[in-house]
Order: sequence, then C-alpha cells, then structure tokens
Amino acid sequence: MTVSPRGPNERLGTLLALAQISNAGLARRVNDLGAQRGLTLRYDKTSVARWVSKGMVPQGPVPHLIATAIGGKLGRPVPLEEIGLGDTDPAPELGLAFPRDVADAVRSATDLFRVDLELRRGPGGGRWSDSLAGTFSVAAYATPVSRWLIAPADGSVAREVPRSPSEASSYRVGHSDAAKLREAAQEARRWDSKYGGGDWRSSMVPECLRVEAAPLLLASYSDAVGRALFGATAELTRLAGWMAFDTGQHEAAQRYYIQALRLARAAADVPLGGYVLASMSLQAGYRGFAEEAVDLAQAALERNRGLATARTMSFFHLVEARAQAKARNAAACATALGAAESALERARAGDPDPAWIDFYAYDRLAADAAECFRDLGVPSKVRQFTREALAQPTEGFVRSHGLRLVVSAMAEAEAGNLDAAVAAGERAVEVAGRISSQRSREYVVEMLRRLEPFQGERRVRELTERARAVIVAPA
Repeated sequence: MTVSPRGPNERLGTLLALAQISNAGLARRVNDLGAQRGLTLRYDKTSVARWVSKGMVPQGPVPHLIATAIGGKLGRPVPLEEIGLGDTDPAPELGLAFPRDVADAVRSATDLFRVDLELRRGPGGGRWSDSLAGTFSVAAYATPVSRWLIAPADGSVAREVPRSPSEASSYRVGHSDAAKLREAAQEARRWDSKYGGGDWRSSMVPECLRVEAAPLLLASYSDAVGRALFGATAELTRLAGWMAFDTGQHEAAQRYYIQALRLARAAADVPLGGYVLASMSLQAGYRGFAEEAVDLAQAALERNRGLATARTMSFFHLVEARAQAKARNAAACATALGAAESALERARAGDPDPAWIDFYAYDRLAADAAECFRDLGVPSKVRQFTREALAQPTEGFVRSHGLRLVVSAMAEAEAGNLDAAVAAGERAVEVAGRISSQRSREYVVEMLRRLEPFQGERRVRELTERARAVIVAPA
C-alpha cells in the first residue's frame, strides 16, 4: 500500500542518481529483497517514479528495503532520513531499550508486543514481523549486555495495580497463569523445530505475547509469581526472536532478543539470560559479526559459571566455538569445543536442566562442530562430525536434520564424492521444501554455490534445478 503524496522526494532522486540505479533497477532490487523476507512485491519503474516525482510513500517494510537496496549499491548503510522517508517508521526505537526500572521494562516489552502485531495486521502488514524491518545493528546489543552483566537480576518485581472504581476487584496473576505461558512456549518450540519459524503456527507466538502475556505483565502479582511470569514471557519472547531470525527478519529478531534478556533479568533467571545471549551470538555470527558473537557467547558463559547445569554450560561453550570458528581462531575454537564435550559428558539425567535445553544432546554438538570445521576449512573433520550428527535420530527436529544434510553435501562435494554429495543434497532440498525457513533456503543457496564447479555433471544440474524451485518458493 502507498499513502498520499507529499511532494517530490528530491532526496530519493538524488541518491538514486548517486548510486547510478535506474527506476527499474531499484524496483527489481526491492522486489528481490522482499522475496527474501517472504513478501510478494510487484513494484516496477512506474512505482519508483511515483515515489520520486510525486512523493508517494510505500508502507510496511518497503522504505527499509529501498534503503537496503541503495545501501548495497553504495557499499554503506543508508538511513531512512537520507532517502526522504525518515518519518515513515512508526517506532524506530521500539524494542531496542533495556530499561533499568522493572516498570519501564514491562512497558518496553508490552509496547513491542502490541505495536508489532498491530502493524502486521494493518494496511501493508505482511508476514512474520515485516513491520519491524529497520536496520540490524550488532552495536544495539552493547548496552543490554553490559547492563545484564552488571546486574543479571532485579530486586522485588511484585506489582500492585490500583483498583478502579468500576471494578469489583483487581485480577491477581497466579502460578497457573505463568505455567500456561511456559506450556505455550514449549509447544511453539516443537512447531518451530518441525515446521520452521515461518509456519503459521509459529507466527502465533506474537499473538500469544500480546493477548496472553502482556495483560498478565500489567496486572497484579507477588514477587514469586512475578518471577515465574517474567521467566515464561522471556522464553516466549526469545522464541519470537528465534523464529524471526529463522525467517530472515533479523531486525525484528534483535528487538525481541533484547526484550527477552530484560525479562529474564526481571525473572532473576541467569541461565535463561545466558540462553538469550547465546541466541544473540548465533545471530551475530550468522550476520558476519564474528568478534561480537564471541563476546556475546562469553558473556553467557561468565555469568553462568556455578549456576547453570552441565548440559546448559556445554551448549554455551558450543556457541562460543561457533563464534571462534567464524572469527577464524582455530585454537580458541578447539578449546571451546573441548569444554563443550567435557561438560556434556558430566551431564546426568537427574540434573535440574531447564525445559528449553531439552533439544541439546551429542548430535547437536557434532552438527555444530561440523559447521565450526567448515568455517575453519578442515573438510575431513566436517565429514567426520556430520556423519556422527546424521547417525542420531532427529524426529521432531526436521529443520536441524535438513541443515545437517546441506553441510554433509558440501563436505562430500569438497572431497570429490559427488554421489554422496548429490544424495545428501537431494534429501536436504526435500526437507527445505517441507518447512518454512529462510535460513534453510540460504543454506541450500550456499550448497549450490559449492556445487558450481561440478555443473558439467547431469546429476548436479538436476539437483540444482530442483533446489532452485525450492529457493524461489514462498517461505
């Protein structure tokens, strides 16, 4: 949708000329960027002409896509103000704050829950959190992480809401309310693992946060109930961020992660805060910010020494290993992997592990170790650990199984084992076609890039054709 004109947008026209992008070229780039986000956009050169000459304003995430398209050509970030669309973002700082006060933290989180869902439902609203398209900045994690490290737990979080004259009583939240939210988080995690972050059932998480969690956060509760409520809401909020990350919505993911960390602090749940930091680290590494990914993983580890269970600490060490591999620090990666394996060996069935770590076992360690050695360029180790990861049953973890198959295909191709590479690739493409995950599609794209030297082989060409059909399919 496009709102009424405001007069010629001279800034946009000037920057297009500077970047040497034609109207048709910009339209094509915006449509392509939208497709990467799961959006179907059909802009053309006439649309761009209207943006420039008449000042028509595209809605939803499109202004951000325009800025990203131009920035990609110029090789630098382009803020909305520079293209004359600085007033189109309804809440540029939404979800990025990490308030010191608990009441302000509740307001920050519930504002994010409310505004995100309203924008996605409104005109121009699209799929998973398109409305929070913004610009991802790893620097936005600096203040939240430093404040969490200084004080990972709040004082009393008890809340009393004054009763209005029209109310017979003020609703008080109980432990059962928090338990219901935690059950919702567990169920949503299962859907995400099986069907991807873009599945319609996964996208119900923001609805749950707005309709179920937000009213509870704004009600009355004791300190003990409040801790449980904040913890359950933090789990759901982190999951919303993870699902947005999986669908390529990195800016929305960042906002949810920051609020999840703040809620975990209110819950006085340091391991959960570490889990949020680990999620931030994986995102930062995926986006190419390796050093920052190391910092985030190490922050999770340092605050949890002596607090988190052995299984939880093993996962945090593994996340650090992933970051160290991205940073090309082989020695530090090996140390972190060794620590992850040692901690996992100490884990016992009776340990008080949090429910959110139930996905983690040796097959996940092996799968991530394979990706570490892929980043470090050690193909023999990639093949070894990928085979170990694939040897374990992955029922319910469909996306993870597909990602492991992609890594296996790349490793076998690098070793010159085309039969094995194509076999793994075919299975990976089949999995990617069954789930709604932009991240899975991006893995498949990387697999095709690694197979380019073998396009002379008919079996590779056939695999490439099938894979491209999956890549361009709606997420």
